[in-house]
Amino acid sequence: MRRGRPDPRPGDRGRRSRLGTVSELSAEDSKIITLARSTRARTGAAEGAAVRDDTGRTYAACTVDLPSLKLSALQAAVAMAVSSGADDLEAAALVTADDTVRDADLAAVRDLGAKAPVLIAAFDGTLRGTVQPG
Repeated sequence: MRRGRPDPRPGDRGRRSRLGTVSELSAEDSKIITLARSTRARTGAAEGAAVRDDTGRTYAACTVDLPSLKLSALQAAVAMAVSSGADDLEAAALVTADDTVRDADLAAVRDLGAKAPVLIAAFDGTLRGTVQPG
């Protein structure tokens, strides 16, 4: 038994983890994808996002779709970082059904973190791509 979890069954060995290629990323990047996934799953929102600031703090958010307020998950995560005093972003992650990042989302990330890559992941955490700055 591993830390409160049962050992994998013999037939489970060699299968990909639930996070797919996320395990190939740095621990910090894996963390923001996991935060984005869990936020999306917990709320049932269309998308989940997380950002990491230059001090290592993380902020996670989901799509906000209210009659009087509409924000994408990335816009909400950037807003949380700004409202908490972040000056710069190191990275951002978006969990979405799409294969790309919308221009407005990318602009929000670039407003705070001009050099921050945006990781695009599927709902299962599989990394689909990365949008590099520039």
